[in-house]
Amino acid sequence: MKKILVLGCTGSIGSQTVDIVRNMKDQFSICGLAVGNNKEKLNSLCKEFNCKGAVFAEDGIEGIRSLVESCDADIAVNGIAGSAGLEPSLIVLENGIDLALANKETVVMAWDLVKSTAEKYNAKIIPVDSEHSAIFNLTQKIGIENISQIVITASGGPFRDFTKEQLENVTVEQALHHPTWNMGKKITIDSATLANKGLEVIEACRLFNQPAKNIKVVVHPQSLVHSLVRTKDGMLYAQISNPDMRHPIFGALVWPEYKENYLEPFDLAGNSMTFFAPRFNDFPLLSYAYTAAEKGNSYTIAFNAANEVAVHAFLEKTISFSCISKCVNFVLQSDWNEKASSLEAILESDKKARVIAKKFLSSGGF
Repeated sequence: MKKILVLGCTGSIGSQTVDIVRNMKDQFSICGLAVGNNKEKLNSLCKEFNCKGAVFAEDGIEGIRSLVESCDADIAVNGIAGSAGLEPSLIVLENGIDLALANKETVVMAWDLVKSTAEKYNAKIIPVDSEHSAIFNLTQKIGIENISQIVITASGGPFRDFTKEQLENVTVEQALHHPTWNMGKKITIDSATLANKGLEVIEACRLFNQPAKNIKVVVHPQSLVHSLVRTKDGMLYAQISNPDMRHPIFGALVWPEYKENYLEPFDLAGNSMTFFAPRFNDFPLLSYAYTAAEKGNSYTIAFNAANEVAVHAFLEKTISFSCISKCVNFVLQSDWNEKASSLEAILESDKKARVIAKKFLSSGGF
């Protein structure tokens, strides 16, 4: 019986993790749950699974630390959205607990620190994003030394067929209507701008120790192929399944084993798959992410922070959709060459980028 700690238990990833446990109680139990501010839902889940809980808004990071230290988990699923997920990831690893990681920011902001912490405390990091889960499994089978290119698929979001002129006038409601996935608001907006794919490019560079030039993005509207790898002989190998996040979550929970489960297997018959190149000029955040990945140091921290600030403003309907990329571009013009190695330095760079982004948005000069 594997004991699971779920961080962000009411979000998309957390809810689907809970669903897996409900359907496979002979293999999994939940030993701890954490939520942002939905105390009523947390109490209900804690009662259902007879486990401990913590509320970020009330208990703060020390509440999360206390929960992690006391719940005796075998593995923690981090489904917290945004930069708030970084410190919980570090706390999990510091306690020698394996981390099923769905929080991109942990890798984008602090990979060197996170990796060294995992190594120091002998904890494993298993990617949960569907794309990185696919790459992880493919590289495990093929061997990273045999791979010449990683190909990350993107649905293209709700605006993949919009013209540049149409993109100027999209609404929050339109941006929140993703054609394939059911996700939280922030990641749904990121999918619409392709910032999410940009974060995944940065994440792939770090997780699989690859330069940005070895990472390619291809738009695949059906979201059936979750990513591919090209071997040195030119062959492409793909992982294919239904667009259901329970597949990569389950894969992380049972890794390194492959076990039968209740999830519906994918049937090739009756399905079609199409692929085409992303439009970098119309969705510039993907291009900016490549630049940040290539420059390294604190550029990826600045990219993420500026994007979070701009997405929040867009959701509040104080800026336009196209202004999100303008804000990120403006912030990246500052000097982010200083390498942030400690948590304190990482958070300071994050804070600095947010201040610049907010000043840009408040100036109205865009």
